[in-house]
Amino acid sequence: MNNLDLYHKDKENYLPTFNRFPLAFIKGKGSRLWDANGKEYIDLLAGIAVTSVGHCHPTVVSAIQKQAAELMHISNFFVSPQQVALSELLVKISGLDRVFLTNSGAESVEGAIKIARRYAHKNGQGGKIISMQNSFHGRTLATIATGQEKYQQGFAPIPTGFQQVPFNDIKAVKAAIDKDTAAVILEPIQGEGGIIPAEKAYLEELRKVCDLKGVLLIFDEIQCGIGRTGKWFAKDHFGVQPDIMTLAKGLGGGAAIGAVLCNEKVASAIEFGDHGTTFGGNPLAAASAIATIEVMSEEKLCARAVETGEWLREKLTELIEKHEELESIRGMGLMLGVKLSSPGAPLVKQLLEEGIVANVTAGNILRLVPALNISKGELNIFLEKLDAVLTESKALA
Repeated sequence: MNNLDLYHKDKENYLPTFNRFPLAFIKGKGSRLWDANGKEYIDLLAGIAVTSVGHCHPTVVSAIQKQAAELMHISNFFVSPQQVALSELLVKISGLDRVFLTNSGAESVEGAIKIARRYAHKNGQGGKIISMQNSFHGRTLATIATGQEKYQQGFAPIPTGFQQVPFNDIKAVKAAIDKDTAAVILEPIQGEGGIIPAEKAYLEELRKVCDLKGVLLIFDEIQCGIGRTGKWFAKDHFGVQPDIMTLAKGLGGGAAIGAVLCNEKVASAIEFGDHGTTFGGNPLAAASAIATIEVMSEEKLCARAVETGEWLREKLTELIEKHEELESIRGMGLMLGVKLSSPGAPLVKQLLEEGIVANVTAGNILRLVPALNISKGELNIFLEKLDAVLTESKALA
């Protein structure tokens, strides 16, 4: 079946939640993708910051194949060596003390909210969760309650016990914290909101305020964690340690897995039966995550993300000076956003036609979150295509 055959068959059966492109990708290797018609693409989206070591990295593939032949799933009533090893790795690289493994980012945030409320209730506090305007923490009912209003439309009644304040505004957080507050949750770099980093002084002061008020600080590192910004976690750029941290996306190298990490203070409030999961941390997903972390360590992909990110930023700056359609660039490592002077959907479509997979977020931010081991040669092709598309658009205007 070709692209259009699969596209139309999909529309017959799948719930219409995604406004998909009429493309069906059937193969991936490194930072390359091939569609059902045989066309090759350079992937700068990486499944939205998921395939951070590239599509089908041989080490990850081998780990999955080996584990699939031995044991894919057991109940969490029992211990698995893969879950033990992954938990140990995550504790080591994060500096936090405890791990709970999940299947997705939204599930990780749900877990973080439950854990925070359990801690607060045991300490005589309420369960209110303060989140940031322009944030994104998932699509479940609780996570849309923490996020942008547009994702809440049509799903009332929205769960109560949530309040939003402006991002990077310490006065607003201070004013919102009261005796009913359990935690403050934020992304150190807002992803879906437009690749907007937190200010270092803001996070430092927020940590002090939370400590003073006995409120937990939750970092959502689902998109910006696992080496994406050039350090294991974005928090490491700021020198601020949260009480709870959520992970997913890049953790499994393409396999579905997430995690909630917390310190011992928070963990001490949890008792048997307070939370659970059927599939979370199963041997297959855990083996994939272990292999992904090993690849990142062996190939020094955090350092590579910094070096490649700086190089790409310089090249994009040259294009910004050349094309008025490009206004500015922001982000860290290989989590970059290029602000456009107009809505970005047409540009994304033009790039796709040229064999470049990227996307736009927050309306006019061209989001670039490729594999951390993408080559400069592949990025040069993207830069040339972007330059050509913008030049052609200017000529037609």
